[in-house]
Amino acid sequence: MTTPSNRFVAVAQHRSWPWCRRCSGIALDLGSARTRAWTSGRRTILDVPTVTLPGDSATCPVQRGAIVDTPGTARMLDRLLGHRLPRGGRPLLILTTPVLGGVAFRTEARTAVEVLRPRTVLTVPTARAVAVAADADLGHPLLVVDIGAHLTEVTLLADGAVTDARWTALGTGDLDSLTPPSRITDAVVAMVTGMLDQDRTSQTLDALRRGPLLAGGGALRPDITCRLADRLQAPLHPVLAPHTAAVRGAARLLQAAHAHPSAIAVTETRAAHHP
Repeated sequence: MTTPSNRFVAVAQHRSWPWCRRCSGIALDLGSARTRAWTSGRRTILDVPTVTLPGDSATCPVQRGAIVDTPGTARMLDRLLGHRLPRGGRPLLILTTPVLGGVAFRTEARTAVEVLRPRTVLTVPTARAVAVAADADLGHPLLVVDIGAHLTEVTLLADGAVTDARWTALGTGDLDSLTPPSRITDAVVAMVTGMLDQDRTSQTLDALRRGPLLAGGGALRPDITCRLADRLQAPLHPVLAPHTAAVRGAARLLQAAHAHPSAIAVTETRAAHHP
C-alpha cells in the first residue's frame, strides 16, 4: 500500500521525459488517412497511413472522423506501437478526438487503445491540441480551422473550451477534377457564417477578426488558403507543420500531465488496481 509520504517521495523523484524511466507515455492522433503518434523517449513523430495492414489487403478502420472497425484499429495500434513501449510498461495515453465525434468516438477509441495496456487514457479535442501546439493565446476567443484528408472542422474555443463546432465530410483527399479546392473553401465559409449567425455574443466575430488558426494538410495548400483569406476577409494563421499540429499539442499536454503531481498520483493509483 502506498502511504502519503511514499507517494510524495515518488512525485518528488519523478523526472521529465525522456529521462524518466519509471513510466511511459503516448500522444495519439487517429486520423482517417494518417495515424500520428509521439512516444516518450523519442524525439520524432510516427506518421503512417491509417490502415489495418500494409499492402493490398489493407482496410481503413477510421473513416470521416469515425472508428468503423474497432478490432482493426486495435491491431493497427499494436503493430505500430506495441514494440515501442517498455516491456511490462503501462503508458499514460492522451488521445485527440474530433470535436463532434462525441461519446461514440471516445468509446471506440478507448476500447481500441486497450491493446496498449494504458494506465490512464485522457482525451482532448483536436482543436485544443492544435491551439496548444501553436502556443495560441487561449485567453481570447479562437477559431480553429482543421482541414484534413477526409474531414474539415471549424471550432470556436473560448477560455480553451469548445463553445461551438461545425464539420463537413470533405477534405483534401476528396479533391479531383470534379471536386475543386473551392468546395472546401466554400464549406469553411458556410460553417463560419453559421457560427456568426447563431452567436448571441461577440466571441465568433472577435475570433474571426484576430484570424483563424489553420491546421491539417489543407493549411499547406495555397489554392485553399489564399481563397479562404479572401472570402473571410480575415488574416489566417497557419500552424507550423500543420499536418502534425494535433499530435504535437497532445504531446505537450501529455508531458504536462506526466509532470503534474496530481496526474501522477491518479495514474499510479489506477495502475495499482489494474489487473
